[in-house]
Order: sequence, then C-alpha cells, then structure tokens
Amino acid sequence: MAARAVILKWRGFIHFAIFLWYCFTVNANCSLEITNKHPGARSYGGRWKYLTFLNLVLHTVFFGLCWLTDLVLHLSSGPPGRLTTLFVNVRDFLFTVLAFPVGAFVCISFWTIYSFDRELVYPKFLDSIIPLWLNHAMHTAIVPLLLIELYLQPHRYPRKSRAVSGLALFCAAYLAWVLWVHHASGIWVYPIMAHLSPVGLVLFLAASSLALVPLYLLGEKLSLKYWNRPETQKKKKK
Repeated sequence: MAARAVILKWRGFIHFAIFLWYCFTVNANCSLEITNKHPGARSYGGRWKYLTFLNLVLHTVFFGLCWLTDLVLHLSSGPPGRLTTLFVNVRDFLFTVLAFPVGAFVCISFWTIYSFDRELVYPKFLDSIIPLWLNHAMHTAIVPLLLIELYLQPHRYPRKSRAVSGLALFCAAYLAWVLWVHHASGIWVYPIMAHLSPVGLVLFLAASSLALVPLYLLGEKLSLKYWNRPETQKKKKK
C-alpha cells in the first residue's frame, strides 16, 4: 500500500505539472497579438478551426482528467467505485483513441510539410507573431509528453472496431468543420489546401484521416510492449 501511495503521489504530481503546462500554453496561444498580416484567429471559426489548437485543448482536458483521476484514486479506499471506474474508462479512451494518435499526427504532419515547404503550413511571417518556444510547445513537445504518459501508467485499449469508429467520427467531424469554414468564409484553414486540385484535396484529406489508424496501432504496440515486460509485471504486482 505504501508503494502504491508513493506511485500515485508522484504520478499525480506529474499529471498536474503537465496539466499546468498545457493551461499555460493555451493561454499563451490565446494571448497572441494578431496583426493584419495574420487575421486567421479573427476570421471565421477563430482558433477553433485549427487542429493544432483543438489538440492543445484536448490534451489540456485529458491531463486535467488524469490528475483528477489520480486524486480520486488517492482519496478512495477499498475497491474502485462507479465514479472512479468512469474516470479511468474515459481517461483511457481519450488517451488511446484521441490524444495519442491526434497528437502524434499534429507533430508528424506539421514538421513533414514544414520541412518540404513551410509556406504551405506555417508561413515565415508567423515567426514575428508566434514565439519559437510556443511553436515547439504546440508542434513538438506534445509527443514527448504523450510518451511520458504512455510509460507512466497502463491504459486499457478498446476493441479495434470501437477505436477505428471513434477515430472515424472525429475525422468526419473535423473535416466537415474545415469544409464548412471554407463554404461559409471562402478561406482554407491551411495554406496547402489552396494549392491542391479537387482530386488532390480529396486524396490529401483521405490520407490525413487514414494516417491516424497506424498511429493508434503504434500507441497500442508501444504500450503493450512496455507494460507486458516481465519486470513491469513484477512492479505492477508489488
């Protein structure tokens, strides 16, 4: 019991620290001075049309839930109750189906397109608006923090059919939102979309959506590989 309490204490501290980091990052993003050169945040849909910002909010909610779950587990005695079980189930679903694959996709897709032609995703004039540290906080640090969470505690992965359905629903909702923004305002959320033909746009959106599935499977493989190791099983039994 003493070892369990120590683990919960430090795990809760780490979750709380990451939660505060994301709160700080979201606040820094919302506090940016938007100039006429980059009216995106003031145009139709505001920041909510960008997957990067939606991902920041998702991770803020997720790590806040992690910390809250740790707190409930620490204060509870005896077998987990319905509330604790609900928190754990929602936490695991958010991490496995959304937080890990979406976060990894934001990082990989951004830096892949950036290395090819940054003007297609992050025009150079943004350097004078968005500080370098904030750019990396939004597009780089998310993966190390996800890996910390992956190795910090085990997560129950749902059936693949349920996971794929959840990813498909998320992709459909976001793509519908992107297309609606273009229909309502005449602007594309990302510059790269304006350079694609109708067929190219369909292929780009389809490839982006399908890319989430192998990222989900990667998270599952890494988690199972780590938490099924003999030494890890011994730690869990203790």
